Amino acid sequence: MMKPYRAGITGTGSFLPEKKLTNSQLESIVETSDEWIVKRTGIRERRILEDLVPLADIAAEASFKAIKDAGLSPTDIELIIASTCTPDYLSPSLSCMVQGKIGAKNAAAFDVNAACTGFVYALQTGRQFIENGTYKNILIVSAEALSRVTDFTDRKTCVLFGDGAGAVVLSKVDDETGIRTACLGAVGENGNVLTIPLLYASDIDIQNRNEGKKQVIWMDGSEVFTFASRIMAEATKNVLDDAGVEMEEIKFIFPHQANMRILQNAAKRLDITMDKIYSNLEYTGNISSASIPVCLDEASNKGLLKKGDKIVMVAFGGGLTYGSVLLTWSR
Repeated sequence: MMKPYRAGITGTGSFLPEKKLTNSQLESIVETSDEWIVKRTGIRERRILEDLVPLADIAAEASFKAIKDAGLSPTDIELIIASTCTPDYLSPSLSCMVQGKIGAKNAAAFDVNAACTGFVYALQTGRQFIENGTYKNILIVSAEALSRVTDFTDRKTCVLFGDGAGAVVLSKVDDETGIRTACLGAVGENGNVLTIPLLYASDIDIQNRNEGKKQVIWMDGSEVFTFASRIMAEATKNVLDDAGVEMEEIKFIFPHQANMRILQNAAKRLDITMDKIYSNLEYTGNISSASIPVCLDEASNKGLLKKGDKIVMVAFGGGLTYGSVLLTWSR
């Protein structure tokens, strides 16, 4: 049965730290080269959060922008869902810290951690609160400070990651726009190919890292590449088939920005050209769950999206997790 209304994106916002770390700067830190990094990843620079700045600050900045863009005030927000795998604290949650910083005194708040798929998981979670009538306006904010869990002596990972925050307002819409369908998934038995230890680390995880570097990212790059290339195409096809929508009807695919070779591989599997895949990877690097909402805000600000455009958001990440959403633009 058709819902009387859907959950649509009515506002977007993003914030990238001013500090940049270029490939040429990395050449002086670790044995690598600009040519190698660009060829292997497509990344030329990434943003880095200053040491004394909490992640919650840039999450709040992105949130303010999204709420303003939606024509709302913070007191109109009834729920905040934050996604991150690099929070300032285990408690209070990032969502509660954002709630306090922006003055969203009427909002409940909780975090989700699905690594780089976090925004998609949060979007699908928020959608259900809208569709069942519990809330009318939900803030979803994804913020990451991956530089704080990166070993800059490990050239296989330090070239990939950056920091940033993106946010959207999810609101009740009744004009046949909004979220059409979504899929979420996980492959937990393969979670050991991408890890960030916290209060415990297995012997294998300790062995995989440089001495004294326990709480940093470690990744089996080839395994993640194989998984990501396959699952991005499968998850995209899943939501299109579920909705009976053809690829020709899609304006843009907004994928998680991990590696240009992964995006190119997914495009090949989907039999589409790269101009249908939105990417800002070149100057942001991999900002985990923040990558999709940052891209959405950029595309919206550039005037690339108009009301009625169909888009797909698709991600994969540690866990392992994956997810996709088919959405008709509401603004």
